[in-house]
Amino acid sequence: MSIQWKGVMPAVTTQFTVDDALDLDLFKVNIKTQLDAGVNGIVLGGTLGEASTLTDEERRILTRETVALVNGKVPVLMNIAEQTTKAAINLAKAAEEDGAKGLMMLPPMRYKASDEEVIEYFKTVANSTTLPIMIYNNPVDYKIEVTLDMFAELLETCPNIQAVKESTRDTTNITRIKNRFGDRLAIMTGVDTLALESLLIGADGWVAGLVDAFPAETVAIYELQKVGRIQEAIEIYRWFMPLLELDISPKLVQYIKMASVYTGIGSEYVRAPRLVLEGHERERVVKIIKDALEVRPILPEYKNLAVLT
Repeated sequence: MSIQWKGVMPAVTTQFTVDDALDLDLFKVNIKTQLDAGVNGIVLGGTLGEASTLTDEERRILTRETVALVNGKVPVLMNIAEQTTKAAINLAKAAEEDGAKGLMMLPPMRYKASDEEVIEYFKTVANSTTLPIMIYNNPVDYKIEVTLDMFAELLETCPNIQAVKESTRDTTNITRIKNRFGDRLAIMTGVDTLALESLLIGADGWVAGLVDAFPAETVAIYELQKVGRIQEAIEIYRWFMPLLELDISPKLVQYIKMASVYTGIGSEYVRAPRLVLEGHERERVVKIIKDALEVRPILPEYKNLAVLT
């Protein structure tokens, strides 16, 4: 299956029970809500999916359950964030066996690899699988930047490296990528607070976070801007911004899960060492969510829109 790198692809949360087991029932509620809103793909096992706390078997369960649930409607991608090349290859193989249609890949974790090591890592994993790959470029949080020169070398030798999740927080990078690579490298913006700006200057899609609590609003912004109804997209985006800012915090998992509690499609349970929110921090985040819900916009019909002429 080739992937259309466009639209909104949620980086979904992993739902847990109070006893720290996978809550597949609630997980499916969230996925179904994403599909109903019109998302274009599902990304499993990212930061919001608490990837570093999942066992290999839990990843496989999530992949198989999601593949069965979406039933071919949209592609399912598994994130790879591993410490060793061998582990990354094994995870890619398992994801393909379990029905995933693509991979999102971070550079090697924990060890700050050199440019040459990062390139070799991506090449080796890419050459071990037929799945299309989106490189997650997030030097702010993960301390390794995949530069344009590095992408140039990867794109020459790895045809299945097809997209970048652009999270450098430098929107000018979008134009640099387009100027250098044209359509060879699709761009999925990965920072919620820069999403609309990024789409308007050339990003092809949005790997989103607050979509886990507000899928319809997220997809509406994408669809409206795509057909030129920019002002309507801006109005939703301005309402959304206090919530979107929850995505750019070290506790984005807890914050976004809390938002999903208030929209009825998730729980606040996280896996240790993360802890649920308490005290003043909890009160502050809940207030942001409640304030937004009090003035939640009525969305225009945003599906199957025609381009303005």
